[in-house]
Amino acid sequence: MDHSASNYHALGVMSGTSLDGLDLALCHFSLSDGQWSYAIHKAVTLPYPDSWQQRLKNAPSLDGLSLLLLHKEYGRYIGEQINAFLSGSNERPDLIASHGHTVFHMPENGLTFQLGDGAVLASSCNMTTITDFRSFDVALGGQGAPLVPIGDEMLFGDYDYCLNLGGFANISYHKGNKRIAFDICPVNILINDLSQKLGLQFDKNGHIGRSGKVINEILSALDALAFYSAPPPKSLSREWVEQHVLPLITSSSYAVPDLIRTVCLHIARQITANIDNDPSKKILVTGGGTYNTLLMELLRDNTSSEFVIPEDNVIQYKEALIFALLGILRMRNETNCLASVTGARKDSSSGIVFFYDPPR
Repeated sequence: MDHSASNYHALGVMSGTSLDGLDLALCHFSLSDGQWSYAIHKAVTLPYPDSWQQRLKNAPSLDGLSLLLLHKEYGRYIGEQINAFLSGSNERPDLIASHGHTVFHMPENGLTFQLGDGAVLASSCNMTTITDFRSFDVALGGQGAPLVPIGDEMLFGDYDYCLNLGGFANISYHKGNKRIAFDICPVNILINDLSQKLGLQFDKNGHIGRSGKVINEILSALDALAFYSAPPPKSLSREWVEQHVLPLITSSSYAVPDLIRTVCLHIARQITANIDNDPSKKILVTGGGTYNTLLMELLRDNTSSEFVIPEDNVIQYKEALIFALLGILRMRNETNCLASVTGARKDSSSGIVFFYDPPR
């Protein structure tokens, strides 16, 4: 790969905490006069079969050997999905940049682990592959998250805020001379779990929550969680949800629609507490939660700032797009992880590279 090049094709691969599927985005990037531009040529979300969804959900409880075997098998699974995705296409990416699927994220213990062995993935696809984007930042004392903000800065810097509504809500914005970003609260990881109690994978268009009523005592308990008053940098994980949030919800006997309605209002309140109430401010909103019309209505009810919903391929694939860019930056030995965001000792060029064609 020519590190002085100004045009790249890269495949971004993302699996979110909410287990809604594997995102693949084949993207083109151009660098001109220090500015990056992009195009998403082809993208798809591949829902996990029930068997894989269950295996990923159960991964945190596996013993060490079983987890390592699953790590390799999942890398092979991603490779198979990529090969099928690229079959029949004349475009061959310069690289694959795979986030993997987060099993453990405990930066306070110096640990983050994303499933999906990069060596197996690279050998499955016969292509240079970058994985494990978070570990180096954690080793430098950072949160290892969020990683997307450098892409927000480079590709979507015209917006005052970039808000993603995925498994968790995270936000990024420019302040002073640096990028600030952090996780705000759980979103789809909670809404999807509650929807599944009714036999549905998610709350399509917010219909379930719309039929419910707010439970004030649970809303107050959620809003009072200590994480929300802590300053950034900060990030969230499934472990935090299981320890602090689920006990407040599962210990109740309230109806699922009421719980979802309450959770949606909680999400809207936490997000709007972190943005200016200013009609001149524009907020780019992406991620699956963008399609939850109830959640979007509650957000708009709680602030006068303008929420901008882009075209579908940006809503759905912005994270995969940015991971493709992170892979390119890694190959160029340029910063792809910002200390101002994660709290690490320094910026870094993070990710393990498996060269299919080694540089000579």
